Amino acid sequence: MSKKIVYSSRRNSARGRNNRSNGYRQPQQRSRQPKKAYIHPSKFIAKAKPQAHLEYNPKHNFADLPIKELVKQNLEAMGFIKPSIIQDQTIPAALQGKDVIGIADTGTGKTAAFAVPMLERLLSNKMSKAIILAPTRELAQQIEHECYKISKGSNLKSAVLIGGASMGLQLRQLKQNPRIIIGTPGRTKDHLERGTLDLSDFDITVLDEVDRMLDMGFVHDISQILKLTSPNRQSFYFSATLDERVRSIIESFSKDPVYVSVKSGDTSSNVEQDIVSYSSDMEKLEKLHNLLLLESVTKTVVFDDTKRSVDRLSRALEERGIASSAIHGGKTQSQRQRILRSFKNNEITVLVATDVAARGLDVADVSHVINYSTPQSYEDYVHRIGRTGRANKIGYALTFIEA
Repeated sequence: MSKKIVYSSRRNSARGRNNRSNGYRQPQQRSRQPKKAYIHPSKFIAKAKPQAHLEYNPKHNFADLPIKELVKQNLEAMGFIKPSIIQDQTIPAALQGKDVIGIADTGTGKTAAFAVPMLERLLSNKMSKAIILAPTRELAQQIEHECYKISKGSNLKSAVLIGGASMGLQLRQLKQNPRIIIGTPGRTKDHLERGTLDLSDFDITVLDEVDRMLDMGFVHDISQILKLTSPNRQSFYFSATLDERVRSIIESFSKDPVYVSVKSGDTSSNVEQDIVSYSSDMEKLEKLHNLLLLESVTKTVVFDDTKRSVDRLSRALEERGIASSAIHGGKTQSQRQRILRSFKNNEITVLVATDVAARGLDVADVSHVINYSTPQSYEDYVHRIGRTGRANKIGYALTFIEA
């Protein structure tokens, strides 16, 4: 039985005390920032309601699927023996050439769910080409890495088209006529407009985290990109939710799709939620510092509003001896990659982030999400706390509220 955490500002700790900085001031909300929706504090308090974890007994094994022996060997080397529920229910339909809609949370194995049938089609038909769209640079790179491991030894070439990366490198990759394009909607559209990318013979389309791309305002870009692909395409759509916006995209660009939903419940069902009250900026920072020293707080994402406030808060924590880094849209691609790698490898245990920078963040063992600033909307709140409580583990979300 885990002990209840008491959120108190009176806790004394030897760690970090000698290097204390009182220089952090809570940034005032600038007028150019969107006005926040009022969210009653009670919305930030909820007990975790974990779903009963039942061992899933798949109908198939990867070794039994009608896929290339090379792919089977690579999957086995990666430790993939039995498919997850989303893989077990989507791959067979996809291998029959059907369009597939997968509704599943992050961390359920959905990349392999579309990568395996996509790669099987590419290896079986040398004329086939695939384009994969993802909401963030980091997710696009994760997908590319996963596809490379599954297809290792096949000589399939790919190009990763993402913002913040060298345009020259992307142009060189495109000149090699890659059969797999993985990109964010914005940069992919840039290449189309430049005339450096032709999608007319791309007959496989994959949209990963469709809902998140729509949240980020990419609906027009996605529509324009899909219209330029082959009309005889096979499509895969994966999303955590299936609202009217997602349905509209699917109905416009897919043919009689197979729907598979393995959602385990609300995003917050595995997340214990509570508030932390404070009466001054100094007390707020003090309480955050004390929380981050608790043994149960092992890996944390701390949210703040702006690039400047994120940088300032990260520096204040560093001065107090907390291993942290800031991540936001103002960082270069190489900086963001280095920071995420350090976070995943536990070289830093606290990531201070803006909402946009954390979208697509896929780190399995985040124990806590701390909302140092309240989110713009309740939808943003749900997205934030979705960084924890994954893979049927209990996570914790704490929101600072001024008393």
